[in-house]
Amino acid sequence: MVSQEKTVSPWPKSTNVNQPWTRWWWMGSAVDKPNLKRSLIDFHKAGIGGVEITPIYGVKGEENNFIDYLSPKWIEMLDYTIHISDSLNMQVDMVLGTGWPYGGSHVTLPHAATKLIVQKYSLKKSETFDRSITLDSNKEKTPAMLLYVTAYGSDGSFVDLTNELQNKKVNIQDKGLEGSNIKLPNKLEPNKLKWKAKNTDYTIYAVFSGKTGQQVKRAAPGGKGYTLDHYSADALKAYVVPFNNALKGREGKIRAIFNDSFEVYGTDFTPDFFDEFKKLRGYDLKKELPVLLSETDNEIGNRIRSDYRQTISDLLLNQFDKSWTNWAHSKNFKTKLQAHGSPGNLIDLYASADIPECETFGSMPFAIPGFRREKEDIREGDADPVMLKFSSSAAHISGKKLVSSETFTWLREHFKTALSQCKPEAEDLMLNGVNHIFLHGSTYSPDRAVWPGWQFYASVNFNSNNTIWEDAPALFSYISNCQSLLQQGKPDNEILLYWPIFDAWDKYEKGTLFYQFKIHSLTEWLYGTSFYDTTKSLIKKGYGVDFISDNFIAEAQFKNGVIVLPGGKYKSLVIPSCQKMPFETLQKLIELKKAGASILFEGLPESVPGFKDYKKREQNLKNLLTENKIQAVSDIFKSLEDTNIQPESLVNTGLKFIRRDVDGEKIYFLVNHTAKTIDEFVPLQIENKEVIILDPLTGEYGNAMVNKKNKITYVKIKIEPGQSYFLKTETTASQKKWIYYETAPETFALKGNWKLSFEKGGPKLPADTVVSNLESWTKLNPDAEAFSGTAFYTLQFENPDSKIKNWSLNLGDVRESAKVWLNDEFIGAAWSVPYKLNINNLKSGKNTLKIQVTNLPANRIRDMELKGQEWKIFYEINMVDKDYKKFDATKWNPMPSGLLGPVTLSALKQQN
Repeated sequence: MVSQEKTVSPWPKSTNVNQPWTRWWWMGSAVDKPNLKRSLIDFHKAGIGGVEITPIYGVKGEENNFIDYLSPKWIEMLDYTIHISDSLNMQVDMVLGTGWPYGGSHVTLPHAATKLIVQKYSLKKSETFDRSITLDSNKEKTPAMLLYVTAYGSDGSFVDLTNELQNKKVNIQDKGLEGSNIKLPNKLEPNKLKWKAKNTDYTIYAVFSGKTGQQVKRAAPGGKGYTLDHYSADALKAYVVPFNNALKGREGKIRAIFNDSFEVYGTDFTPDFFDEFKKLRGYDLKKELPVLLSETDNEIGNRIRSDYRQTISDLLLNQFDKSWTNWAHSKNFKTKLQAHGSPGNLIDLYASADIPECETFGSMPFAIPGFRREKEDIREGDADPVMLKFSSSAAHISGKKLVSSETFTWLREHFKTALSQCKPEAEDLMLNGVNHIFLHGSTYSPDRAVWPGWQFYASVNFNSNNTIWEDAPALFSYISNCQSLLQQGKPDNEILLYWPIFDAWDKYEKGTLFYQFKIHSLTEWLYGTSFYDTTKSLIKKGYGVDFISDNFIAEAQFKNGVIVLPGGKYKSLVIPSCQKMPFETLQKLIELKKAGASILFEGLPESVPGFKDYKKREQNLKNLLTENKIQAVSDIFKSLEDTNIQPESLVNTGLKFIRRDVDGEKIYFLVNHTAKTIDEFVPLQIENKEVIILDPLTGEYGNAMVNKKNKITYVKIKIEPGQSYFLKTETTASQKKWIYYETAPETFALKGNWKLSFEKGGPKLPADTVVSNLESWTKLNPDAEAFSGTAFYTLQFENPDSKIKNWSLNLGDVRESAKVWLNDEFIGAAWSVPYKLNINNLKSGKNTLKIQVTNLPANRIRDMELKGQEWKIFYEINMVDKDYKKFDATKWNPMPSGLLGPVTLSALKQQN
């Protein structure tokens, strides 16, 4: 028997960072103190630990309540939000702007998102060019600044004509002359060039710094304006000036500043790009413009484009993202960054923030029996595990404790998302390193707003206007329990995998200079690559993998038998087959290998990236490979095992896992997304350990049955489809024993007359009734068909066998979530597959079962639209369906609702 003083709960003490947070849409910033307080209390009671404020477009009819962004009134509302959040032990993040991406009314044209514009002129031999150079394109709505004029001869000659321009226009702001005493002509003549082609034909290139003209998307009042130049430290410095003033005295009161996914479209330039390019890449890009802009797929052009894309990446990372984090730190704020979509190295970009954040968009498939994924209600999801790992890898290798995720975006159609459909999606995120989930999202909606309240155009909406809020605390508790363990210790992946980004940058891609790594276009840059295939094969085999970039390889050291990075230690670094690798990267890999590190090449690089001296650098690379006798391995798995790096073979059962290390002890998160129950001793790659099983759904825990042999600890586990457990190792058993149950094959159906009473919801409560056959309540009558809300099912039944002490209560098909009472004692919530609860307090004779069931809001919305009641009252995008087409619920069929059963009891026999 375990002594009382040794039995301490293995669950960590809960904090608000363990809990899920939510993105909080402030529509028109039409917020007020009573409704802010009520909303925050709602969040707190439901189990949400923090909010991320994002002001967006407003609600029609609410114009008098709009508050301009960063105005004194807006800051007053922010202060009040922080005050109430503090009183509730919650925290506050905010976006540095409204809508997305960064931009606004204070962004002047010189600092707006920029694009390269090149205009060409043909000039014959001995012909004189004598004209003003102006931008001919009628498509350019915003002014463009002429930077250079260059000429390229048919004989290969190059002439820089920029200094030949007469009366060259000066853009005062771009040249930094504002406020100076320099006298400029009141009226500047257009740029005029007079130049004669002497020895050959020429093509003249006029290079302009143009503006994309993109405005802030979904902007709130006071936040409209140009999007920001994301490659300029000067642009960022100017951008934060209003925030320096508005947030003065609020240092540290906001937890983190958020920057959404990179959606600054078509921005492939910044005014000083050519100067930065020369410093970074070592040659004058002006001389290579014809090749850079050529419409043919050739090696030289691709190498120069690769240099161009790398320079954009470097500027985004060093001029903007790192500067942004430094600015936030000066205010005692953290930063939270979605790097995906960026035209840069995602690993380095994610790692530049304190909290890297990924996102999911759409619905993923799961084999769990009873998991519903109707085609008409979903859009295919982008939550590829390999994509998710870019953010968590960046956190792991750079030493960031939290990895967040924008979660459940467009998980189902509006008003059709069930809690049961959220659970496996959240689990897939956590299995890939996320430990700080953000709901997407919650719309601020005041009491005066009639149902369904204010709504954001993308589903899902997590607030009290949504019927699923009734049982959402159970989902939030589950996430909180998981994250309390997943935020412990350090990540425990053993394998590093190099991302050969230069193979992507080196592709022609129709000559585009602006190459984005987007989650919505994985077929363009991720699928089909050796990097992707190797990642998938390593995961399938049971290895924990993190990705690494060239910059982080440069930081790596080999100490005490492991590869050491700022964020952790790794046993091996795998190089997937790749064509291009920087010489410096290969040099460092060989240095690590010589020191004793396990560096495994699946294929050898063929060349170096980039244009300058590439032939010489390519030969140096080949010489380095030859001199050091570097060879590719024929079998990556055999090579890993030869270096005593063993995979977690528990994956052969079908289980998914992630592992963490807490002072030498291990935490495993195991999830069963298969169609079968896994009931066996599963192997853990640890030696001679006791193991605690923890159930994040119920909070139950206990010491598992274990067998220990051949340096492996085998743990007895029974895990049904849709279930998950944590395993925590320890040296000596410290808990009561985990109880294993065997379910009897015989089931007892609970039949009879169910009293059905509708408790709350709308548009009105249907009349109470009695049903003997469990089916959708929508079939009862028109009122029930239109009803969305909560109802009680009550049944009296006889104990089928008073000798049995433990039972499994299976509710069957529940639409959509339930709470259960037995003989007036609360048993628990059933909100996810499998809808089962264990009970051990059946009385002899008659028992009373009471089941509260809540459906989705879809049927009520359908009824409203069929009656012509308008609720879509929002500016800008208003409401769209999952395919971004006009929202129309009149085409829906009523969604099955209530307790569909069958409700059964199965005897549970305790296993020894």
